[in-house]
Amino acid sequence: MDINLPDVVAEVTIAFERYEAALTSNDVAVLDTLFWNSPHTIRYGATENLYGYEAIAAFRSARSAQGLDRTLSNTVITTYGRDFATANTEFQRLGKSGRQSQTWMRSLEGWRVVSAHVSFLPG
Repeated sequence: MDINLPDVVAEVTIAFERYEAALTSNDVAVLDTLFWNSPHTIRYGATENLYGYEAIAAFRSARSAQGLDRTLSNTVITTYGRDFATANTEFQRLGKSGRQSQTWMRSLEGWRVVSAHVSFLPG
């Protein structure tokens, strides 16, 4: 298996950056687009466990648009072959430190998050 093919890393980096821009601007339509529309998609948030695309979309549409700005650090994108990738990052938001991991899959519609986890660090 080819790890970190440069063209695939570039594709996933663009998708990841698109996700981050949509997250901090509360662009729910783009966020919905970037999650795989499947009951198999999972997102563990800082305060919620969401199973399936519908639950994730419902959470996004009800979420406040306030306080979403954050600063990323130590972002690592790793690709496995041409159709699978992980993106992991640390973030600072409102004086809190957190971390985020995403599993991305190439679908017929493009790169989509199939699993995500967000958590804050104590402190």
